[in-house]
Amino acid sequence: MSQIDQKETIHQHSGWLVPAVFLSAILLLSGLFLGWYLRPGPRIAIAPTDQSSLVTLRIGGQAFTIPANYIQNSAARGGGEQQAVNLAALFPSWQGYSDAQAPLFAGNGPDSPVVRLSLRADSNPLDAPSRLARIYQPYVTDPKGAAGPFGLIQYGFAENSGYEGEELFAGERDGKLMLFLCERPAPELPSPNCLATDQPFGRSLSLSWRFKRAYLARWRELCSGVNALATRFENKVAN
Repeated sequence: MSQIDQKETIHQHSGWLVPAVFLSAILLLSGLFLGWYLRPGPRIAIAPTDQSSLVTLRIGGQAFTIPANYIQNSAARGGGEQQAVNLAALFPSWQGYSDAQAPLFAGNGPDSPVVRLSLRADSNPLDAPSRLARIYQPYVTDPKGAAGPFGLIQYGFAENSGYEGEELFAGERDGKLMLFLCERPAPELPSPNCLATDQPFGRSLSLSWRFKRAYLARWRELCSGVNALATRFENKVAN
């Protein structure tokens, strides 16, 4: 074989050899990373507890004392400073989790009585009128809304708004506007939810909560109960 042929052979081999080595290195590193990611080790457990011991924590600088069986995330039950805490309670009793009522907390039927609250740190929380004007009204078909059920104002969303599968309801309670963003019932969504959108709770906190749409008719009772529960846990020992 001539020197020219030898050089050409070496060049052809190097053309596929370098990418092959590079690809092998990538596959090896990917395997090592996957093995590290899936390694046995501590995980953040999200599970209810039947224990009602009191947990002292702070959210956005605000102190709370909450029975452990209301707190959904086991890490938050360790107390201390938290960015957000998720709670769950039964409507209308507002009881926290218990082993005896575990099936109710685990259920997701259209009439599930579980209300899920979220308290999160928020340095600039939007009130409901600002949220309505800035976030929702640019996407509704009629900015004034229309008379809806249960003494609420109902807003429909425009096509391609990102909210096509939802409806917005607004109502006043104790002089404060409340907004409920509700999923539309559909064959593929037989158990729709409603979200009571973030409301300021103190100076640097937002409070929102989720419930089944079947209870929208009792929105006033839900508002009163959620506010009473959050206030009960704030800056005091809960009963």
